[in-house]
Amino acid sequence: MYSFISFNFSSFFFTFFLLFGSLTALSPTTSSPSSSSSSSQLIIDSTAEFQGYTAISEFRLLNRRTLFQCIDPNPFLQVNISAGSGSGLSDDENVTVTVSGVLNPSHLDWVAMISPSSSSVRDCPLNKGYYIGTGDISELPLLCHYPVKAQLLSNDPDYMGCKKQECKRYRKGICKLNACVGSLTFHVINIRTDIEFVFFTNGFDAPCILKRTGTVSFANPKSPLYGHLSNIDSKGESMRLTWASGDQQPQQVQYGNGQSQTSQVATFTKNDMWSGTNKNRTHHLVATPLKSPAADFGWHDPGYIHSAVMTGLQPSTSYSYRYGSDSVGWSDKIQFRTPPAGGSPELKFIAFGDMGKAPRDGSAEHYIQKGSISVVDAMAEEVASGNIDSIFHIGDISYATGFLVEWDFFLHQIMPVASHISYMTAIGNHERHRPMYSSIPGGLTQSVDPRFVAAVEPLLINNKVDLAMFGHVHNYERMCAVYQNECKGKPTKDTNGTETYDNSNYNAPVHVIIGMAGFALDKFPLKVGSWSLVRISQFGYTRFHATKEELKVEFVNSEKRTVEDSFRIIKS
Repeated sequence: MYSFISFNFSSFFFTFFLLFGSLTALSPTTSSPSSSSSSSQLIIDSTAEFQGYTAISEFRLLNRRTLFQCIDPNPFLQVNISAGSGSGLSDDENVTVTVSGVLNPSHLDWVAMISPSSSSVRDCPLNKGYYIGTGDISELPLLCHYPVKAQLLSNDPDYMGCKKQECKRYRKGICKLNACVGSLTFHVINIRTDIEFVFFTNGFDAPCILKRTGTVSFANPKSPLYGHLSNIDSKGESMRLTWASGDQQPQQVQYGNGQSQTSQVATFTKNDMWSGTNKNRTHHLVATPLKSPAADFGWHDPGYIHSAVMTGLQPSTSYSYRYGSDSVGWSDKIQFRTPPAGGSPELKFIAFGDMGKAPRDGSAEHYIQKGSISVVDAMAEEVASGNIDSIFHIGDISYATGFLVEWDFFLHQIMPVASHISYMTAIGNHERHRPMYSSIPGGLTQSVDPRFVAAVEPLLINNKVDLAMFGHVHNYERMCAVYQNECKGKPTKDTNGTETYDNSNYNAPVHVIIGMAGFALDKFPLKVGSWSLVRISQFGYTRFHATKEELKVEFVNSEKRTVEDSFRIIKS
């Protein structure tokens, strides 16, 4: 998917082309090695379910494990949690899980958080029937339900050395049997269904169950949560607010001076998840349904999606709002700012691709994009300063890949920015819709598709596109003004030393890859294209400032909060 975006000013206009990035194929430059030979074989044997994904860890392959109850005669083992009040878990809190009575601590001991608590964490051999038709005859997805997150007990530095002990057997007042204790902290957000913590051993490769905590519920599973804003047009007079709740009844957004709008409500079920035909190992099309993880072991109840449009607003103006209802509760009051109207003399925005999400508690999760936290934190500081009008997330959003609870964690992560200014997104592309120029060759799928370039690149020239921004490749790379693999124009330094492209006599668009917002970074090869000017493999985002006189672009390193590259495009 792509779009042309024009910012019109009184003296000239800049035109942008944004290619919305996508899942990157498994390749030597981006994949993370698994921790055992068994995982390597599983990666080779897996079909479309895993193709196109990177960083396949032991935890991610947990759904392909046969699980058993451990044969364990230990009568002292206990798992307890310390969290919230007696009324249940809050919408956002840290939960301490303590495992006690351990006689022989192992680096293979781990604790999983599952939801809902009624989910079976045993093996489901009948699941084989869902996948045989795809031609996948390797170890099949056997886990009934996928854990939300997990941690090794060795994350507690005192666990392996048994530095925390409790006596389990006394004789004549003297302790004759000490047992070990370990504690872990889990960051828990309101995912509407109750949860349970389960103690496993034998690692992620051959796990078995030792002990369960029992059900823990949220105080208000119907809470209105994770509100985020988006534009509905370029006038700056209306803003859409979308949020999640466990409540199917319409709610309200209250904003401004007593204004209110009622939400429209939607949801979806397992039956709405994708299935279709798939090509098996012998390359024959089979008509049997290909089960998506979202309809199987990756399913989690999405609750209800509420959406309401705040109208009667003024552009470039600050307001406050809250959302919810008297019956289920209200969100906190949140300040937000409308963007400038189309044709305004100035616009400041942030753009990036390929972000995803990461845990803040050191847990293993289904899919982790470790750089996303620093990017969100840095952007939140900018948004709080009032210097940003909008955000453009140009693809590869949560990387949920069929594990629905990932969306809750992603929405929670972006709230510090998405609840205050418009956060515009687009789906990723994988087959075509990729960058036209990249120094990264790619793996199973190439970074650049020549058929896409041949079909679309002339459109950029015909429409006099000044700047083309792409995701998909996970780094930052700036090119010259390029067309058909030739530099048609290079920047010169202005009096301040900033590289400046003068598009007064238009030749070709400047191409920039901005897929460095969270996913594991791609390293650059020694040999690069002649059109490649700047290459940075660091996490961050791009900051834009458009006025009547220029378009200024800066790449911000989110971990250092420093500008690593900057350039201008001008027209006389």
